[in-house]
Amino acid sequence: MTTDTALTAEQILIAAEDVLRRFGPAKATVVDVSRELGVSHSSVYRHFPSKAALREAVTQRWLDQAHHELETISLDGGAAAERLRRWLTALFAAKRRKALDDPELFATYMVLVAENSGTVAAHIDTLVRQIAQIVQAGVDGEEFAPADVLATSRAVFDATAPFHDPAYASTWSEPTADERFEAVWKLVLGGLKGN
Repeated sequence: MTTDTALTAEQILIAAEDVLRRFGPAKATVVDVSRELGVSHSSVYRHFPSKAALREAVTQRWLDQAHHELETISLDGGAAAERLRRWLTALFAAKRRKALDDPELFATYMVLVAENSGTVAAHIDTLVRQIAQIVQAGVDGEEFAPADVLATSRAVFDATAPFHDPAYASTWSEPTADERFEAVWKLVLGGLKGN
């Protein structure tokens, strides 16, 4: 049991995730979250002013979980092509883990993501900016052909959508998923190099 004064936003988000997993997004309530924590629902509202704000924060936390690893890859030194491949591979692996390891929670998040399009748009902008860091390094190092870096980065993100967009999650466990990823990667790399 957590005391009201020691309660943190992170504890609330973890409890909210557990409640959402158990009850689903249609039935989970702030009262359920407070009960999970052993505090009053007003304690939860001190951190999150509404159920919608709590759900948005849970969505943000879920989307942000991959950002750190991807940001590290985008800032690493070395060849841009190798970094971009590692970045895309890490994104695909993270999304696939979420979908396949905890399908109930993944389905719940798909509902929450649909409710929070602004949060999703900001997440995508962050990912595209990370790709742009790598593409810019590739252009600067003459590894990639000169290009409009931001537009090219968005095109890379869009071209690889079947491997990170949750709409394609049902295909991520197919035996040919890695083979398809490799084929798309070769096309993207050829385009970046101007081949």
